[in-house]
Amino acid sequence: QDPQSPEAEQFRLAAGQIAEVPFGLSSSAAVLSHYGASESTVALFRRVDNDRRDLDMSTREVDAKKLTRFVRINELRLVTEYNPLTSIGVMQSSLQFNLLLITDKMSPKHPERMRKFRAAAELYKGKILFILLDSNLKSNERVLSYFQLKKSQLPALAIFHTPDDEHEVLAVDDISIERVQDFCNRFLQ
Repeated sequence: QDPQSPEAEQFRLAAGQIAEVPFGLSSSAAVLSHYGASESTVALFRRVDNDRRDLDMSTREVDAKKLTRFVRINELRLVTEYNPLTSIGVMQSSLQFNLLLITDKMSPKHPERMRKFRAAAELYKGKILFILLDSNLKSNERVLSYFQLKKSQLPALAIFHTPDDEHEVLAVDDISIERVQDFCNRFLQ
């Protein structure tokens, strides 16, 4: 669309508020045609599940706040932290396997766990959606209950097959890339 339009300005404002997500603006007919987008479309490309979400900005009701919310709801990262806002994007993912790391984010071991969990996530990009679930959030208590886990059993890995609700849980003291791989490969087989 017109790079000077009010919609483009709202797009720039949203981009400034979400520095960790790359944004691009194009008015090229060839680019719009390549992606099958209209002039007033925001296309969110998710590398984790090779999916795309579109937002039509032709209505004047879309502002930077609504655009930011659209991105936050629909973005999926290499490891997506599960919370009420991201739950929509997680539930709408085309990936049928989810691997949850259920842990206390306040633990001194958390940064190292996340480093290893992210490294394992790279190996399963496009196959398994890796999710961080903070056991300290009250909103996540239902998930702990679903997997029949108590806080004393954490950290834990839980893998879930969405079409049939089949799942497996593994309590782990230490996360390693190899342990995550073994757990995922065994479940996938």
